[in-house]
Amino acid sequence: MDAEVIVPFTFFLFLAAIILVPIYLRERTKRSAHALISQALEKGQALDPALMRQLTEGATKQQPDRARRTLGSGVVLLALAIGFIGASALSGDLADGVASSGMLTAATILGALGGAFILLAIVDYANKKKEQ
Repeated sequence: MDAEVIVPFTFFLFLAAIILVPIYLRERTKRSAHALISQALEKGQALDPALMRQLTEGATKQQPDRARRTLGSGVVLLALAIGFIGASALSGDLADGVASSGMLTAATILGALGGAFILLAIVDYANKKKEQ
């Protein structure tokens, strides 16, 4: 096969692995917890209610400080965008005001994602305040 076929195939295979492997591992953990509960019930062992709740609700419970984590992600992405802009300026890419490399494209994408994460953190924080 040519490199023109292998490279895109490898990229999409990598992308699928990044998305599907964590989902598979999470489901496997849930199955093992349910199998453990069913084995204990078959043997007639008493199950602690706190342990049952932890095993059954562990993955479905929302993170308690989601707004802070989202804000942190947004700040990191904005810092990366600023770093790409600085690297582009230091490499002489901005000399004539025309960007010829993809560094500014990457900076724009990272900056937009960072801004979106910060807006999401603001919305999460407002919802958290309403719930309390």
